[in-house]
This record gives sequence, structure tokens and C-alpha cells, in this order.
Amino acid sequence: MAKLSLTEVETIAELAKLTLTDAEKKMFQEQLSAILDYAEMLQQVDTTGIPPTASAIPLKNVMRPDEVRLSLPTEEALANAPDADEASFRVRAVLD
Repeated sequence: MAKLSLTEVETIAELAKLTLTDAEKKMFQEQLSAILDYAEMLQQVDTTGIPPTASAIPLKNVMRPDEVRLSLPTEEALANAPDADEASFRVRAVLD
């Protein structure tokens, strides 16, 4: 059971440039102590034989293949444009 003291909470708050009320100090004392207890519990797990990994979940590429495909017809691409002329979007100039 690792229980942080109020002085340690105040030091952490000072390092984080946080101003805490007495109630917040007490709340963070309990929460940070619970986190340290959990970390201490994790330290007791036997990980012998488990290879190191960069991620806990398998990674997969979410990008679609880069293939040539037909694009939207001009009329369909401009259908919801707030302002358009015959073949392009019309926007206000953004440069002076």
C-alpha cells in the first residue's frame, strides 16, 4: 500500500503548476495512491516468457489500396456546393 502524503501531493501540484484546494489535495492523495497501488500490483505479475511488444492490440493498415478509380461526375461533386459555376467551386478570395 503506497499512500502519498499531502506534502507529496503538494509537491506534485507545484511541479505541475496547479493550485489545489484542500479538498482537491485530499481527493488527489487518494486517487494517486490508488494508481500507485495498481502499479505495484502490476509489478507482481509474472511476465517471464512474454515477448516485448509495441502495442497490446494487433495493428492493421486502415488505408485503402492506392488504385486508380473513377471520380464523381462534375455535376454530382458540385451538387451540394454553396456556390459554384459551371465546373468548379466558387469561394471568396482568402489572399489580400
